[in-house]
Amino acid sequence: MKVFIISDIEGCAGVVKGAQTGPPPHGDATLYQEGRKLYTEEINAAVRGAKAAGGTEIVVMDCHGAGDGYTFNSLIAEDLDPDCEFVVQDEWTEYTEFLENGVDAALFVGMHARAGTADGVMNHTVSGPNFQNLWFNGTLVGETAINAALCGTWGCPVLMVTGDAAACREGKALLGDGLTTVAVKEGIFILSARMLQPRRARELVEAGAKQALSNLQAVQPYDPGKPCEVKVEYKHTTAARQMRFQHGVEFLDDRTIVSRADDWWTAWKQFFFVDR
Repeated sequence: MKVFIISDIEGCAGVVKGAQTGPPPHGDATLYQEGRKLYTEEINAAVRGAKAAGGTEIVVMDCHGAGDGYTFNSLIAEDLDPDCEFVVQDEWTEYTEFLENGVDAALFVGMHARAGTADGVMNHTVSGPNFQNLWFNGTLVGETAINAALCGTWGCPVLMVTGDAAACREGKALLGDGLTTVAVKEGIFILSARMLQPRRARELVEAGAKQALSNLQAVQPYDPGKPCEVKVEYKHTTAARQMRFQHGVEFLDDRTIVSRADDWWTAWKQFFFVDR
């Protein structure tokens, strides 16, 4: 069984402050190293669960944009479970080879809620400074939907989402009641939460991964629909204006663009990989 583990740091137990999610100047060197350790061990818990469920090829993809050389490279390679391989990418959603070759299931670890979710710890969508809202065919979505749509493009279902309670709720609303969720904390406000002790959280993530992979048909691969319209409302005007001459992209107003295509992957590529 081939398993893809897609991860983000904000939804891990013990991580609640921005300083834990990146290096200076935006983060703190000591706190970030703590965050990286918590992050890596929670990923390892999912790897152990996947192995217990019969996973024979397990690939981890870090999707946390920490900044500098740590972007999509926050996990601690030396501490990763040796029974997995891992990907370091340069642009989020650029790595598709594993999916193209056929993957049985995906597990999402450490997810956070979309921007504007009141009880979502460190809630944001894609880029905190730039993105305000994102829609797929009129449905307001966050990063869980982006990763799920990437997997779904090649027929891979997402069977588990872990993170704070808000991220788990968002995952269920998107993917259905068959989704296994593991809430490792409950947001109080954007930078505060009531959390499980990390070792306990890892136990639950491991058990959740094993349970989720026991039924590969519990969740259907996610497809936002065909044709597909990806709409982005930015916080400022510059990012939207950079898209105004892109093929397939309509400049709706000073802060909003829409990309239309026959399918989600084409619509996404039309605007996301433009130099920003």
